[in-house]
Amino acid sequence: MNLQERIHRFDAIDLYPVITPEFCAGRDPVWVLEAVLKGGVQIVQLRDKFDPARFAAEFRKLTCQFNALLIINDSVEIALKYSADGVHLGQNDLPIKKARKLAPALLIGVSTHNLEEALAAEKDGADYINVGPIFPTKTKRNIRAVIGVKAIKKIAPKIKIPFTVMGGINGDNIALVLKAGARKAAMVTAITTADNIEETTRQIIQRMGARGLEPLTPCLSSKYSNQLS
Repeated sequence: MNLQERIHRFDAIDLYPVITPEFCAGRDPVWVLEAVLKGGVQIVQLRDKFDPARFAAEFRKLTCQFNALLIINDSVEIALKYSADGVHLGQNDLPIKKARKLAPALLIGVSTHNLEEALAAEKDGADYINVGPIFPTKTKRNIRAVIGVKAIKKIAPKIKIPFTVMGGINGDNIALVLKAGARKAAMVTAITTADNIEETTRQIIQRMGARGLEPLTPCLSSKYSNQLS
């Protein structure tokens, strides 16, 4: 798959699960991956800060079986080694232009936290950006200031590349980010700690397709969500 094909596939995604081994409620991350894929997602990011390679081969195998994109967090080297579809970079990771030189066929996503960072990432050649944290979250060690849904309204009209939103998003507040102009939401614990991951994934996708207007069902809550989301 070339870069343009990957960009086309990315344009069509809605829910973007990010699977971090430490936020799987003690369950096997590969099992969690299979559940979200069965739920209908078309893209998954593997974010493993301790060892980005330990689940990469199994993630690649499963995402290929389900015809879904695989994004590796932080490491261009691991993304290339395991034939991933893209790499997601933080503000302190490898610069976009260097990543592009090393991996011209990979999607390159960048985490941004304000309009200035978003515009800079677009200018430097990112294929998509992530905006956040929208709501409070405990899934990152270095907590950034919450930017709120107003940031979506500010950033969305100013950039031309696709963007995702992230940070504390769950089934209860996703309507707010959709109404603010987001069309793609990255989620961690709202999915990976759910009691029924497959059904939760399926219902969030349906909710996003209806722009977040239909009522939630009980399976979208998790006994783990209060302590991790």
